Amino acid sequence: MTIKSIYPDIEIPDVSVYDFIFGSLTDEESARVAVVDGPSGASLTYAALRQQVDAFAGALAARGIGVGDVVALQAPNSPAFVTAFHGILRAGATATTVNALYTPEEIANQLTDSGAKLIITVSPLLPAVAAGAAAAGFEPDQIIVMDGAEGYASAADLLSSGHPAPDISFSPATHLAVLPYSSGTTGKPKGVMLTHRNLVANVAQSWPLVVVSAEDTVLAVLPFFHIYGMTVLLNLSLKARARVVTQPRFDLPEFLRLIQDEKCTYVFIAPPIAVALTKHPLVDQYDLSSLEVILSGAAALDEALGRALESRLGVRVLQGYGMTEMSPISHVIPRAREDISVGSIGLAVPNVETRIVDTITGDEVDLPDAGLSEPGELLVKGPNVMVGYLNNMEATETTLEADGFLHTGDVARIGSDGAVWIVDRLKELIKYKGYQVAPAELEALLLTHPSIADVAVIGYPDEDAGEVPKAFVVAQPDVELTAPEVMAFVAEHLAPHKKVRVVEFVDSIPKSTSGKILRNELRARAS
Repeated sequence: MTIKSIYPDIEIPDVSVYDFIFGSLTDEESARVAVVDGPSGASLTYAALRQQVDAFAGALAARGIGVGDVVALQAPNSPAFVTAFHGILRAGATATTVNALYTPEEIANQLTDSGAKLIITVSPLLPAVAAGAAAAGFEPDQIIVMDGAEGYASAADLLSSGHPAPDISFSPATHLAVLPYSSGTTGKPKGVMLTHRNLVANVAQSWPLVVVSAEDTVLAVLPFFHIYGMTVLLNLSLKARARVVTQPRFDLPEFLRLIQDEKCTYVFIAPPIAVALTKHPLVDQYDLSSLEVILSGAAALDEALGRALESRLGVRVLQGYGMTEMSPISHVIPRAREDISVGSIGLAVPNVETRIVDTITGDEVDLPDAGLSEPGELLVKGPNVMVGYLNNMEATETTLEADGFLHTGDVARIGSDGAVWIVDRLKELIKYKGYQVAPAELEALLLTHPSIADVAVIGYPDEDAGEVPKAFVVAQPDVELTAPEVMAFVAEHLAPHKKVRVVEFVDSIPKSTSGKILRNELRARAS
């Protein structure tokens, strides 16, 4: 059955992202601080930010960039990123954000596939960008280095050029605002086509449940180039007129310092940061009393870990769920609903419909009268769902049903209260003698072991069983932990078919910038 959000539909404004965020600024709001550069403390008011966005857009227009053009942006979180990103959209162009960790080959592939005409970056990333751009056929004048580099235009050059923001016109419902790249449920990265309406809709859908206000100071460490950072940390916070403090990359001491010194009230994280905040002794050395809410996303957060984090810091911990293809939020634990377990991904946001479909039969799973439903793949429909994948009709048709429902590739169960629980990724399930074993379940259990700092589990080829669970374990500093102890711990708590049968100790777990475990790297290492 199709399950509608328990929240009534809301009206989605038919406006551009720029007009949605900056169009209604009052004099009082204009004077408020919008963005703070965490490392330096430099800040921009909402009025100054809007002026910079307009100036940046005017400079891009003077360079021939306009409606229908694509501009690549690769940079860490900073006020300059905010200006460039919204400047691209204000010029009528489409922003394709590039992962800051990409190699020259990956940069070239995205520039070529997206059809970008320009790339904007920062000097530390210039060597990879220059090589990738050259491979994509770019000339030096198609590269802008925001903080300056010899032979390239800078942000200062653009902001001082004196060109007014262009007079543009497009349909928010069909014009692409951003083109981030995602692997989706499978395969190599693909350009995800998200319109202005998609992004506006998701902020409007999420805001009433997430509840960020003008009184909040939001610490933004998750990258803006990722859709989670782009929509939630950046656009939603700006729409709420909050104060956004940027951190270029995650570093625990700096993260804790910024919460303390900037008196951050709302922090958005991924589960690996939750592990650090829960287990690292350094946390006790900082005053985090200003912190009120932590919202975890990008990967599943275990209930025990969420509760432990709440207990240690004395804050409310929420969990949200989404995909790049959904702009990204489809579900979140509402700030006002303390009865919803932190182990769930919460409730569907307004205007969203969901289905859970049996992965074998294809039959729809019904909402139960009590408890949790049977597991199945989660499908989602709403105004936040992408148009499709760029120049990839086959992948689009595989991911999007004709009626608009999006395949998430995640196995979920839904409760009688409407809260959804993620079991695991379809492609990550381990098949042990015909039994399905969810890596996330084993990881959640192992993280409760006091001697384990971090862990990842994959399926390891086995001639008799097909696959057996293999755990890559990061031990806590200065502790002695053996593989038999790890295996015995799991055997004590879970069914026999879920036993960890191979253990490898590692220094760290490979993860993406958004916090997802890079299981492909672990599989390659294990093969």
